[in-house]
Amino acid sequence: MITVNIHEAKTHLSRLLKRVALGEEVIIAKAGKPLARIIRFKEKPKSRTPGQDRGMFEVPEDFDAPLPEDLIKQFES
Repeated sequence: MITVNIHEAKTHLSRLLKRVALGEEVIIAKAGKPLARIIRFKEKPKSRTPGQDRGMFEVPEDFDAPLPEDLIKQFES
């Protein structure tokens, strides 16, 4: 993270944006107090369509059946 004053940010904006593109965070300060933060922009993931994988997996009948005793003992020890 780097902190710069407003004048320096205006003068070297392109240089600062290159650093941001590489993942660095830039804080812009006014009179030594943080005023703004420049971070890399992340695109939102595409929206999902509910049910698009319908039929690709079937939940077995015994899905919520108790675990076998020997397996429970392995977890508890």
